[in-house]
Amino acid sequence: MRRITRLNNKKGMGTVEIVIIIAVLVALALLFRKGLTEYGQKVMNYCFDDAKIESAF
Repeated sequence: MRRITRLNNKKGMGTVEIVIIIAVLVALALLFRKGLTEYGQKVMNYCFDDAKIESAF
């Protein structure tokens, strides 16, 4: 009887699952660090380009 209740006990994600997800995300960020940095730099340069602000007025 006790075994049946353990199989049906699904109250949500546990700490282990969250730690694994965070570890995978950190590993992906480290793996693609150069590409992510370049992409972020391009976005920042595009958003804060003074020439585009002056041409709007």
